[in-house]
Amino acid sequence: MTLPPEMTVSEYLHGQILESDTLEVFLNALTRLAALELSADETDVLCGVTLLRHKKAGTIASSGPVAQAMDELQYDYQDGPCLTAARTQELVHAPDLATDIRWPGYSEAIRDHGIHSVLAIPFDLEGPDRAALNLYAGQAHWFTPDRVAAAREYAAQTAQALQISIRLAHHLDAERDALEAMKSRTSIDLAVGIIMGQNRCSQEEAFALLVSASSTRNIKLRDVATAMVEGTGAKEPVTHFER
Repeated sequence: MTLPPEMTVSEYLHGQILESDTLEVFLNALTRLAALELSADETDVLCGVTLLRHKKAGTIASSGPVAQAMDELQYDYQDGPCLTAARTQELVHAPDLATDIRWPGYSEAIRDHGIHSVLAIPFDLEGPDRAALNLYAGQAHWFTPDRVAAAREYAAQTAQALQISIRLAHHLDAERDALEAMKSRTSIDLAVGIIMGQNRCSQEEAFALLVSASSTRNIKLRDVATAMVEGTGAKEPVTHFER
């Protein structure tokens, strides 16, 4: 994968946002491109993107399974250059993990996987989310000043595209939550109607019976309602917002 000479990284990634079927496809394209753009001299750079959201860390994209595993080592130790960069929003460079004393357990573990230098660059994102571009090389002192500058430029060019993808993820999460809420409401309303018909009681009394059954069985209200609806021979109700 190479970029046309007249196209910037930012322009390419914005096009990928529009063309990708899922956010995962786009984000993985971002990291694969980073690994390609920043590799040189027969040294393949591994790349991942760490996202901190609600005090939880996770890799939202990687250039491959090895990069993913290197990121997850940091989460196991709850510290490392990439987590530090995301938390502090400052560049973190570990030129030689054999002599770096900042993360002793992590440094030894990652060297066992053939990684000897790490560069982590924070993304400039709006809002509470924090993210960092994680770059791994099998050679100590591989990230020279010129390569650090190139990585900084890459992170700057991709920050807006990453921000857009995170916003899209937020919207999709909110949409899924809203859809689940509507499904729950539909099931509960139908179950209340069934109870009203069976017991010749008011809507308030029927709802109270449904809540009592949920509490007694220690089952979620929606699950009790769905089971009741299905018990009449009907399938789980579909809202008008299903897609």
